[in-house]
Order: sequence, then C-alpha cells, then structure tokens
Amino acid sequence: MTARETPGVAEQAICEVLHKAITERRLPAGTRLVEDQLARLFCVSRTRIRSVLQTLARDRMVTLLRNRGAFVSCPTVAEAREVFQARRLIETALAREAAAGCQGQNGVGRLRDHLAREADAHERRDRQEEIRLSGEFHLLLAAVVGNATLTDFLGELTARSSLVMAVYGGGSDCDCWIGEHRAIVDALEQGDGDMAAHLMERHLTQVEGRLRLTGDGAGARVDVKTVLGL
Repeated sequence: MTARETPGVAEQAICEVLHKAITERRLPAGTRLVEDQLARLFCVSRTRIRSVLQTLARDRMVTLLRNRGAFVSCPTVAEAREVFQARRLIETALAREAAAGCQGQNGVGRLRDHLAREADAHERRDRQEEIRLSGEFHLLLAAVVGNATLTDFLGELTARSSLVMAVYGGGSDCDCWIGEHRAIVDALEQGDGDMAAHLMERHLTQVEGRLRLTGDGAGARVDVKTVLGL
C-alpha cells in the first residue's frame, strides 16, 4: 500500500465508478486511462488500478494495448451489429416468457413504476438518468422472468450497447424508447407473449437503426479527473 492509499477503497468500487462513467457516455470511446493518474485520483496503488483495468477489459469496456496503455473501447461496426443481434435473440425470448411471469410477481407494476421514472427523467431532461434507466428497463424485464444467468449476460450486453450508442450516436431518441417500452409493457399486461416478443424485436431493431454505423466512432477528448468528479 502506498503512503497515500486509502484503506477500504475496494477495486470493485473503482471498477463501478469507471464502468458507470463509460456506460453513461461521460468517458468517450478512445479516452486513454492512465494508470498513474487514476492511482492518484483514487489514492490507490498502480497495481490495484491495473487490476481494475484488466477487469474492465474482460467486460470489453476497456482495450489494453501493449506499450500504449488502456483506452475506453471503441467497438467496430461489425461488433455493434453483433451486440444487437445477440440482444434480439435473447430479449425476444425473455419478453415472450415474461408475459406469463409478470402476472404472478406484480411484474407489470414494477415495470410501470420504472416507466414512470423514465418519463420523469425525460421531463427533467436528465440525459444521464434517461440513458441509465433505459438500460435498466431491459434488465428489470429479465429479472421478472427470474433467470439470474440470463440477467447477468444481458447486463454485459446492455453495457456494451451503451458503449455502441455512445460511439455511433442514436442518443437523442429517449422519448422514442419510452414509448416503445410502454408498448411492450402493455402487451405483457395483456399476457400476449407473441406481441411482446414482436415489439421487443422491433424496438431493438429501431434502436440499432437510429445509429450512424459508419467511421471509427472515436469520441472527443475529455478531462478524466473532471468527468469522474475527483
């Protein structure tokens, strides 16, 4: 432990701070994450920061380049399409199953409450909150089904989707997302699994269609210290 290192600052907590900043699009793709700087900001050793960056790299949030360092990942167009293809395969099946699962767990009520929070964030023009809640809607739907393994896997895909949308745009249509989410919940409330699956597939296809899947997608430079508020 270094002289400045603060006991109790867990690697998991640092990982969550960086992961959140990436998925909320505050750390753009291509941003360099310098070990020395992060170690100073979090008052921990470079060894612990290196471990955090390796964890983020396993989640594909960060890319580690030999002799160059760590950078916020910049998914290719092909990778972006693969992410949405995977989500369509998984989430259409989840939506169909949720039509039955929602009824016995007050699942519809939980989803309606979440929609209200999405609408409130939109009214307040809280962009970061809108983005976060939009992703959480899909995770909540998976939680209603009760498959923990799929929920974890979908969490990874949702995080990667946020990175894709940060890189390739498509971030100005949260009002569309809310309407599409509401239509899915309406179908679930009616117990219509086929309609819920159809609406989910259409929703994810439309989200992908709003992206500008061209170019390398590198983001603007930012000051990491300012972004992290440290």
